Amino acid sequence: KTTVTLIILVLLLMPGALAATSFDTARESRCGRPLGLRFNQKSGDLYVADAYKGLMRVAPGGGEATVLVNQVDGFPLHFTNGVDVDQVTGQVYFTDSSMNYQRSQHEMVTRTGDSTGRLMRYDPRTSDVTVLQAGMTYPNGVALSADRTHLVVASTGPCKLLRHWIKGVNAGTSEPFADLPGYPDNVRPDTKGGYWVALHREKNELPFGRDSHRLAVRVGNDAKIVEEMRGPKKVRPTEIMKRANGKIYLGSVELPYVGVVKRK
Repeated sequence: KTTVTLIILVLLLMPGALAATSFDTARESRCGRPLGLRFNQKSGDLYVADAYKGLMRVAPGGGEATVLVNQVDGFPLHFTNGVDVDQVTGQVYFTDSSMNYQRSQHEMVTRTGDSTGRLMRYDPRTSDVTVLQAGMTYPNGVALSADRTHLVVASTGPCKLLRHWIKGVNAGTSEPFADLPGYPDNVRPDTKGGYWVALHREKNELPFGRDSHRLAVRVGNDAKIVEEMRGPKKVRPTEIMKRANGKIYLGSVELPYVGVVKRK
């Protein structure tokens, strides 16, 4: 297992970004809060998991987002969170973290052990939505495996990754995949058959003492942690992604910039 240390963050400030860090709950629910983003690389459509608005789509030319799904089986989406796209079929997988609490109440989802989350699939050809699994404990980020046989879902409160099979003899079933040292948010492929997992904070993390913590871990396709990234406690990432250029990018709902990681 190797360790990566975060040694530089590049600021990419946007208008209003600083103001957004101290958000107004009422304004947030009114304006929306995008938590997951994923492109369909063939069509150019950008799919957005908005905590309050639901699953949305932005056309290749940009402009206003269209709400695709805001309720499923008669139950509204309270806390739409993660999203991924099957680049072969165009189907969209997304999570709703709780049927009881909204994003502004995310701590209650963990504190109460709420297990009303859902994993779903949206078919853009028919606009049909299928609930793949209900009764989940804080489902957050979701990623389609490289061989497209299963989904890996971050279960935030329990600090775990789950595997939900969508093909093969186990299709329609879920199982534990990996135990994590912290609370996971988004999950993204690592280009090696495994996954980078952003950690909001470590288990039992204390506000004093060492001024660094795990920002993320890389989990191999065998479910073992093969790499860790550490950085300042003030950095609490919600997504980590490695691009073809070798750089690793960090996103956060709290910080007004995108982080770019340089390795020692």
